[in-house]
Amino acid sequence: MACLTIRNLDDDLKTRLRLQAAQHGCSMEAEVRNILSRALQPPAAENNFALQLRRRFEGLYTEQLPIPPRQETRTPPDMGE
Repeated sequence: MACLTIRNLDDDLKTRLRLQAAQHGCSMEAEVRNILSRALQPPAAENNFALQLRRRFEGLYTEQLPIPPRQETRTPPDMGE
């Protein structure tokens, strides 16, 4: 196992890390390992196309998009029957 030392860590960041570790019931060291593991996990392949679309456009406010007025339908062409 490797060992990592982090220098010049902001006091506020350290405090927030300590509080988050306490909320999760673990040490600060274990909390940092969990954070790094989640952050560096390779993205899972997403095969659900509908879910991909939903995530892609979830921040848009579709209620505010203008809805064009309906047009009359064309009469179909006469095919000589």
